[in-house]
Amino acid sequence: MSTFWSLWVIVLTLANLALITWVLFANRKVALDDQAEPENNTTGHVYDGIEEYDNPLPKWWFYLFVATLLFTAVYLAVYPGLGNFKGFGGWTQVNQLEAQQAKAEAKFDETFGQYVDMPIEQIAQNREALKMGARIFANNCAVCHGADGGGNFGFPNLTDNDWLYGGTPEKILETLHNGRQGMMPPQGPVIGEEGVKNAAEYVLALNGLEHNAEMAAEGQKVFGTVCMACHGMDGKGNQALGAPNLTNNIWLYGGNREQIQHTIRGGRQNVMPAQKDMLREDKIRLVAAYVYSLSRQEDEQQ
Repeated sequence: MSTFWSLWVIVLTLANLALITWVLFANRKVALDDQAEPENNTTGHVYDGIEEYDNPLPKWWFYLFVATLLFTAVYLAVYPGLGNFKGFGGWTQVNQLEAQQAKAEAKFDETFGQYVDMPIEQIAQNREALKMGARIFANNCAVCHGADGGGNFGFPNLTDNDWLYGGTPEKILETLHNGRQGMMPPQGPVIGEEGVKNAAEYVLALNGLEHNAEMAAEGQKVFGTVCMACHGMDGKGNQALGAPNLTNNIWLYGGNREQIQHTIRGGRQNVMPAQKDMLREDKIRLVAAYVYSLSRQEDEQQ
Protein backbone atom coordinates (compact mmCIF):
# COMPACT_ATOMS: atom_id res chain seq x y z
CA MET A 1 0.00 0.00 0.00
CA SER A 2 1.38 3.43 -0.92
CA THR A 3 2.11 6.03 1.78
CA PHE A 4 -0.79 8.20 0.64
CA TRP A 5 -3.39 5.45 0.93
CA SER A 6 -1.87 4.25 4.19
CA LEU A 7 -2.29 7.73 5.69
CA TRP A 8 -5.78 7.95 4.17
CA VAL A 9 -6.84 4.77 5.99
CA ILE A 10 -5.21 5.82 9.26
CA VAL A 11 -6.69 9.33 9.29
CA LEU A 12 -10.21 8.20 8.36
CA THR A 13 -10.18 5.37 10.91
CA LEU A 14 -8.93 7.51 13.79
CA ALA A 15 -11.21 10.42 12.85
CA ASN A 16 -14.26 8.18 12.84
CA LEU A 17 -13.32 6.65 16.17
CA ALA A 18 -12.82 10.12 17.66
CA LEU A 19 -16.20 11.25 16.30
CA ILE A 20 -17.97 8.20 17.70
CA THR A 21 -16.33 8.78 21.10
CA TRP A 22 -17.37 12.45 21.12
CA VAL A 23 -20.96 11.63 20.18
CA LEU A 24 -21.15 8.98 22.92
CA PHE A 25 -19.84 11.23 25.72
CA ALA A 26 -21.44 14.47 24.50
CA ASN A 27 -24.91 12.99 24.46
CA ARG A 28 -24.50 11.49 27.90
CA LYS A 29 -23.26 14.81 29.33
CA VAL A 30 -26.22 16.74 27.87
CA ALA A 31 -28.68 14.21 29.18
CA LEU A 32 -27.24 14.31 32.71
CA ASP A 33 -26.33 18.00 33.10
CA ASP A 34 -29.05 19.92 31.26
CA GLN A 35 -32.02 18.14 32.73
CA ALA A 36 -33.03 18.53 36.36
CA GLU A 37 -34.89 15.24 36.24
CA PRO A 38 -33.04 13.06 33.72
CA GLU A 39 -35.45 10.15 34.05
CA ASN A 40 -38.50 10.03 31.78
CA ASN A 41 -37.98 13.46 30.13
CA THR A 42 -39.27 13.95 26.61
CA THR A 43 -37.82 15.60 23.53
CA GLY A 44 -40.98 17.62 23.00
CA HIS A 45 -41.91 15.59 19.93
CA VAL A 46 -45.51 14.46 20.04
CA TYR A 47 -47.30 12.57 17.29
CA ASP A 48 -50.74 11.09 17.54
CA GLY A 49 -50.54 11.30 21.31
CA ILE A 50 -47.19 9.51 21.45
CA GLU A 51 -44.28 11.30 23.16
CA GLU A 52 -40.59 10.60 22.49
CA TYR A 53 -38.53 10.11 25.63
CA ASP A 54 -35.06 11.64 25.97
CA ASN A 55 -33.46 9.44 28.62
CA PRO A 56 -29.71 8.74 28.87
CA LEU A 57 -28.33 5.29 28.12
CA PRO A 58 -28.28 2.93 31.10
CA LYS A 59 -24.85 2.87 32.72
CA TRP A 60 -24.18 -0.76 31.79
CA TRP A 61 -24.98 -0.01 28.13
CA PHE A 62 -22.84 3.14 28.14
CA TYR A 63 -19.89 1.28 29.68
CA LEU A 64 -20.30 -1.48 27.11
CA PHE A 65 -19.82 1.09 24.35
CA VAL A 66 -16.75 2.44 26.19
CA ALA A 67 -15.37 -1.10 26.46
CA THR A 68 -15.74 -1.65 22.70
CA LEU A 69 -13.88 1.60 22.02
CA LEU A 70 -11.07 0.58 24.36
CA PHE A 71 -10.90 -2.84 22.73
CA THR A 72 -10.70 -1.19 19.31
CA ALA A 73 -7.85 1.06 20.43
CA VAL A 74 -5.86 -1.87 21.85
CA TYR A 75 -6.52 -4.03 18.79
CA LEU A 76 -5.38 -1.33 16.36
CA ALA A 77 -2.26 -0.71 18.46
CA VAL A 78 -1.22 -4.36 18.77
CA TYR A 79 -2.18 -5.89 15.43
CA PRO A 80 -1.32 -4.77 11.88
CA GLY A 81 -4.02 -3.58 9.51
CA LEU A 82 -4.22 0.17 10.11
CA GLY A 83 -2.65 1.25 6.83
CA ASN A 84 1.00 0.22 6.75
CA PHE A 85 1.26 0.27 10.54
CA LYS A 86 2.56 -3.14 11.65
CA GLY A 87 1.41 -2.95 15.26
CA PHE A 88 3.44 -3.09 18.45
CA GLY A 89 2.85 -6.80 19.09
CA GLY A 90 4.89 -8.10 16.15
CA TRP A 91 2.02 -10.40 15.13
CA THR A 92 1.46 -11.28 11.48
CA GLN A 93 -0.71 -13.89 9.87
CA VAL A 94 2.43 -15.31 8.23
CA ASN A 95 4.12 -15.75 11.62
CA GLN A 96 1.03 -17.40 13.03
CA LEU A 97 0.77 -19.75 10.05
CA GLU A 98 4.43 -20.71 10.35
CA ALA A 99 4.05 -21.34 14.08
CA GLN A 100 1.03 -23.56 13.50
CA GLN A 101 2.82 -25.41 10.72
CA ALA A 102 5.83 -25.97 12.97
CA LYS A 103 3.52 -27.31 15.69
CA ALA A 104 1.84 -29.63 13.20
CA GLU A 105 5.20 -30.82 11.86
CA ALA A 106 6.35 -31.62 15.38
CA LYS A 107 3.17 -33.62 15.96
CA PHE A 108 3.59 -35.42 12.63
CA ASP A 109 7.21 -36.24 13.46
CA GLU A 110 6.11 -37.69 16.76
CA THR A 111 3.40 -39.80 15.10
CA PHE A 112 4.92 -40.76 11.76
CA GLY A 113 8.64 -40.01 12.03
CA GLN A 114 9.50 -43.39 13.52
CA TYR A 115 8.65 -45.06 10.21
CA VAL A 116 11.07 -43.07 8.02
CA ASP A 117 13.95 -45.50 8.44
CA MET A 118 11.97 -48.63 9.30
CA PRO A 119 11.98 -51.44 6.67
CA ILE A 120 8.69 -51.87 4.82
CA GLU A 121 8.42 -55.52 5.86
CA GLN A 122 8.70 -54.48 9.51
CA ILE A 123 6.13 -51.71 9.15
CA ALA A 124 3.77 -54.25 7.55
CA GLN A 125 3.90 -56.26 10.79
CA ASN A 126 2.80 -53.29 12.91
CA ARG A 127 -1.00 -53.17 13.28
CA GLU A 128 -1.11 -49.49 14.25
CA ALA A 129 1.10 -48.58 11.30
CA LEU A 130 -1.17 -50.53 8.93
CA LYS A 131 -4.22 -48.69 10.28
CA MET A 132 -2.54 -45.36 9.52
CA GLY A 133 -1.46 -46.63 6.10
CA ALA A 134 -5.03 -47.72 5.37
CA ARG A 135 -6.36 -44.26 6.22
CA ILE A 136 -3.78 -42.55 4.01
CA PHE A 137 -4.60 -45.03 1.24
CA ALA A 138 -8.31 -44.26 1.59
CA ASN A 139 -7.66 -40.52 1.24
CA ASN A 140 -5.20 -40.65 -1.65
CA CYS A 141 -5.41 -43.97 -3.51
CA ALA A 142 -8.88 -45.46 -3.09
CA VAL A 143 -10.42 -43.16 -5.70
CA CYS A 144 -8.58 -45.17 -8.38
CA HIS A 145 -7.75 -48.53 -6.79
CA GLY A 146 -10.92 -48.95 -4.77
CA ALA A 147 -11.49 -48.78 -1.02
CA ASP A 148 -10.25 -52.36 -0.62
CA GLY A 149 -7.38 -52.01 -3.11
CA GLY A 150 -9.14 -54.41 -5.46
CA GLY A 151 -8.76 -52.09 -8.44
CA ASN A 152 -11.15 -50.76 -11.04
CA PHE A 153 -11.38 -50.80 -14.80
CA GLY A 154 -8.01 -49.46 -15.95
CA PHE A 155 -6.55 -49.42 -12.42
CA PRO A 156 -4.59 -52.41 -11.09
CA ASN A 157 -5.76 -54.74 -8.34
CA LEU A 158 -3.30 -54.31 -5.46
CA THR A 159 -4.45 -57.34 -3.50
CA ASP A 160 -3.11 -60.07 -5.77
CA ASN A 161 0.40 -61.05 -6.83
CA ASP A 162 0.16 -59.76 -10.39
CA TRP A 163 2.40 -56.69 -10.56
CA LEU A 164 2.97 -54.50 -13.59
CA TYR A 165 6.22 -53.05 -12.23
CA GLY A 166 7.07 -55.46 -9.44
CA GLY A 167 5.74 -56.06 -5.95
CA THR A 168 8.87 -55.88 -3.83
CA PRO A 169 8.98 -53.15 -1.15
CA GLU A 170 11.59 -51.33 -3.22
CA LYS A 171 9.44 -51.38 -6.37
CA ILE A 172 6.30 -50.32 -4.51
CA LEU A 173 8.22 -47.38 -3.02
CA GLU A 174 9.56 -46.49 -6.45
CA THR A 175 6.04 -46.51 -7.89
CA LEU A 176 4.69 -44.34 -5.08
CA HIS A 177 7.58 -41.88 -5.19
CA ASN A 178 7.83 -41.34 -8.94
CA GLY A 179 4.51 -42.54 -10.29
CA ARG A 180 4.13 -44.58 -13.47
CA GLN A 181 3.10 -43.78 -17.02
CA GLY A 182 1.96 -46.84 -18.90
CA MET A 183 1.33 -46.74 -22.62
CA MET A 184 0.20 -49.44 -24.99
CA PRO A 185 0.63 -48.00 -28.51
CA PRO A 186 -2.28 -48.45 -30.95
CA GLN A 187 -1.56 -51.33 -33.33
CA GLY A 188 -4.58 -50.94 -35.58
CA PRO A 189 -2.78 -48.68 -38.07
CA VAL A 190 0.18 -51.10 -38.11
CA ILE A 191 -1.39 -54.53 -38.46
CA GLY A 192 -4.83 -53.65 -39.87
CA GLU A 193 -8.22 -54.86 -38.70
CA GLU A 194 -7.59 -58.47 -39.68
CA GLY A 195 -4.34 -58.47 -37.71
CA VAL A 196 -6.15 -56.99 -34.69
CA LYS A 197 -8.73 -59.77 -34.69
CA ASN A 198 -6.14 -62.51 -35.21
CA ALA A 199 -3.92 -61.16 -32.41
CA ALA A 200 -6.92 -61.01 -30.09
CA GLU A 201 -7.69 -64.66 -30.78
CA TYR A 202 -4.10 -65.57 -29.93
CA VAL A 203 -4.31 -63.68 -26.62
CA LEU A 204 -7.53 -65.54 -25.83
CA ALA A 205 -5.70 -68.80 -26.58
CA LEU A 206 -2.83 -67.86 -24.23
CA ASN A 207 -5.39 -67.64 -21.43
CA GLY A 208 -7.11 -70.89 -22.25
CA LEU A 209 -10.28 -69.10 -23.30
CA GLU A 210 -12.58 -69.98 -26.17
CA HIS A 211 -10.97 -68.91 -29.44
CA ASN A 212 -10.73 -69.52 -33.15
CA ALA A 213 -7.72 -71.79 -33.59
CA GLU A 214 -7.08 -70.82 -37.22
CA MET A 215 -7.16 -67.10 -36.44
CA ALA A 216 -5.06 -67.64 -33.30
CA ALA A 217 -2.36 -69.32 -35.42
CA GLU A 218 -2.22 -66.26 -37.63
CA GLY A 219 -2.36 -64.06 -34.57
CA GLN A 220 0.72 -65.78 -33.13
CA LYS A 221 2.67 -64.55 -36.14
CA VAL A 222 1.41 -61.01 -35.58
CA PHE A 223 2.24 -61.28 -31.89
CA GLY A 224 5.77 -62.40 -32.63
CA THR A 225 6.22 -59.44 -34.96
CA VAL A 226 4.79 -56.46 -33.05
CA CYS A 227 3.88 -57.55 -29.48
CA MET A 228 6.69 -59.70 -28.15
CA ALA A 229 9.07 -56.73 -27.81
CA CYS A 230 7.10 -55.65 -24.73
CA HIS A 231 5.12 -58.70 -23.65
CA GLY A 232 7.79 -61.32 -24.37
CA MET A 233 7.66 -64.24 -26.76
CA ASP A 234 5.66 -66.26 -24.21
CA GLY A 235 3.32 -63.33 -23.48
CA LYS A 236 4.21 -63.24 -19.78
CA GLY A 237 5.05 -59.56 -19.79
CA ASN A 238 7.98 -57.43 -18.76
CA GLN A 239 7.95 -55.62 -15.40
CA ALA A 240 10.81 -53.39 -16.47
CA LEU A 241 8.44 -51.85 -19.04
CA GLY A 242 5.21 -52.28 -17.13
CA ALA A 243 3.96 -54.63 -19.86
CA PRO A 244 1.32 -56.94 -18.32
CA ASN A 245 1.31 -60.71 -18.31
CA LEU A 246 -1.14 -61.85 -21.02
CA THR A 247 -1.33 -65.49 -19.94
CA ASN A 248 -2.87 -65.41 -16.43
CA ASN A 249 -6.41 -64.30 -17.25
CA ILE A 250 -5.97 -61.10 -15.21
CA TRP A 251 -7.16 -58.09 -17.17
CA LEU A 252 -6.67 -54.40 -16.60
CA TYR A 253 -9.13 -53.31 -19.31
CA GLY A 254 -11.32 -56.36 -19.62
CA GLY A 255 -10.73 -59.81 -21.13
CA ASN A 256 -13.57 -60.47 -23.52
CA ARG A 257 -12.99 -60.58 -27.26
CA GLU A 258 -14.26 -57.06 -28.00
CA GLN A 259 -12.26 -55.46 -25.17
CA ILE A 260 -9.05 -57.18 -26.20
CA GLN A 261 -9.57 -56.11 -29.80
CA HIS A 262 -10.21 -52.54 -28.63
CA THR A 263 -6.97 -52.54 -26.62
CA ILE A 264 -4.92 -53.84 -29.56
CA ARG A 265 -6.59 -51.56 -32.07
CA GLY A 266 -6.52 -48.25 -30.17
CA GLY A 267 -3.91 -48.83 -27.49
CA ARG A 268 -4.16 -47.83 -23.84
CA GLN A 269 -2.64 -45.07 -21.78
CA ASN A 270 -2.74 -44.55 -18.05
CA VAL A 271 -0.90 -42.51 -15.44
CA MET A 272 -0.14 -43.21 -11.80
CA PRO A 273 0.69 -39.76 -10.28
CA ALA A 274 3.89 -39.36 -8.28
CA GLN A 275 3.19 -39.06 -4.55
CA LYS A 276 6.53 -37.60 -3.49
CA ASP A 277 5.23 -34.05 -3.98
CA MET A 278 1.95 -34.75 -2.17
CA LEU A 279 2.89 -36.96 0.78
CA ARG A 280 5.65 -36.91 3.37
CA GLU A 281 8.22 -39.69 3.15
CA ASP A 282 6.95 -41.38 6.31
CA LYS A 283 3.39 -41.43 4.94
CA ILE A 284 4.59 -42.88 1.65
CA ARG A 285 6.30 -45.67 3.57
CA LEU A 286 3.11 -46.35 5.53
CA VAL A 287 1.12 -46.62 2.29
CA ALA A 288 3.81 -48.85 0.79
CA ALA A 289 3.63 -51.15 3.81
CA TYR A 290 -0.17 -51.26 3.58
CA VAL A 291 -0.10 -52.14 -0.13
CA TYR A 292 2.62 -54.70 0.51
CA SER A 293 0.45 -56.28 3.22
CA LEU A 294 -2.54 -56.50 0.87
CA SER A 295 -0.63 -58.70 -1.54
CA ARG A 296 0.72 -60.85 1.30
CA GLN A 297 -2.85 -61.78 2.29
CA GLU A 298 -3.15 -63.86 -0.88
CA ASP A 299 0.05 -65.74 0.02
CA GLU A 300 -1.27 -66.44 3.53
CA GLN A 301 -4.55 -67.75 2.14
CA GLN A 302 -2.65 -70.11 -0.15
